[in-house]
Amino acid sequence: MISERKAKDRGRTDWGWLDSRHTFSFGEYFDQRQMGFRSLRVINDDRVQAGAGFGTHGHRDMEILSYVLEGALEHKDSTGGGGVIRPGEIQFMRAGTGVTHSEHNASKTEPVHFLQIWIVPDARGLAPRYDQQTFDAKAAHEGFVRLAAQGGEGGAIELHQDVALWMTRLGAGDTRVHALAPGRHAWLHVARGSLALNGHALEEGDGAAVSGEPQLELSGKGEAEALLFDLG
Repeated sequence: MISERKAKDRGRTDWGWLDSRHTFSFGEYFDQRQMGFRSLRVINDDRVQAGAGFGTHGHRDMEILSYVLEGALEHKDSTGGGGVIRPGEIQFMRAGTGVTHSEHNASKTEPVHFLQIWIVPDARGLAPRYDQQTFDAKAAHEGFVRLAAQGGEGGAIELHQDVALWMTRLGAGDTRVHALAPGRHAWLHVARGSLALNGHALEEGDGAAVSGEPQLELSGKGEAEALLFDLG
């Protein structure tokens, strides 16, 4: 079964300096039907104006990933972790027992577009942790690249949950196939462009929940970029 979540149906926060689209309930946007999928709790599609950002605030007991599509995002947190994240990189913060952090557009002239992803961990009270990695862009044009996984499988960012996060970039006519083991589920988020998922046409910002399917077949309709969450 494939259940689509169209970009136009997402929640929205518009504070002028921030334009955020919420796949699942977040902040002032609440929909009892959209509280996440499995352990995937948040996908926020954020655009932050030049020189602006989120001031210092706190989180706990959450695995938080930031994935930059355009521009540069500056991160600082109370663990001492920090850096500037750009396209081709993924950043991770384990909030665990409690972390304060800030995120700002690193540019004074250009906007930044990024995805913020929250995954509910399999245990509470974990020690906070920070990580930032560059992924293989060439490999992403040839297949799926693993960005994060339980226990850091394959050298990916280590998650404390039964989740593997993959990404791929497709051109027109390209095909990707991801086998889904029995009893597992998936969420696909189209970060850029358009593609078909098992025959379902999806555009930028669209998502889809997948259960009871033996595989996911992605077909590029043009240049596209997608994140695929393989979920227990």
